[in-house]
Amino acid sequence: MAAQVIRRCAACGAKNRVPPGRVTNQARCGACKTALPPFAEPLDVDEATFSEVVRRSGVPVLVDFWAEWCGPCRSAAPVVRELAREMAGRAVILKVNTESEPGLSARYGVRAIPNFVILKSGAVIAQHPGLAPRDQMRRWLEDAGA
Repeated sequence: MAAQVIRRCAACGAKNRVPPGRVTNQARCGACKTALPPFAEPLDVDEATFSEVVRRSGVPVLVDFWAEWCGPCRSAAPVVRELAREMAGRAVILKVNTESEPGLSARYGVRAIPNFVILKSGAVIAQHPGLAPRDQMRRWLEDAGA
């Protein structure tokens, strides 16, 4: 079965399955038909969902590699949330917990966290370890075509 992202409708509370490649599109709630805007929050993903989103996304993807015990990662979290709201529909923001997804961390050579990887059409455009301001992260996505 293909990976799915679950989206709760703000109007009726129904859970809606969204194909990973469509997280930047507006959709409709299956229960009440209310419009569901593009995701405006970072998506916590496992390896299967990560692969599907990256493979199918028509917009740049910013991946935040993090861990719960990491103080700088916790400092970056609100900035990443703000960026996701700001870039909704133009980019996808993924969060990968390095403790639960060590294979993804190894695949992208993550040796320090937080670590931000920018992908476009499945290819790495840039990678930046350490904290960065929201404006810098936005520039990375805009440079990638967001």
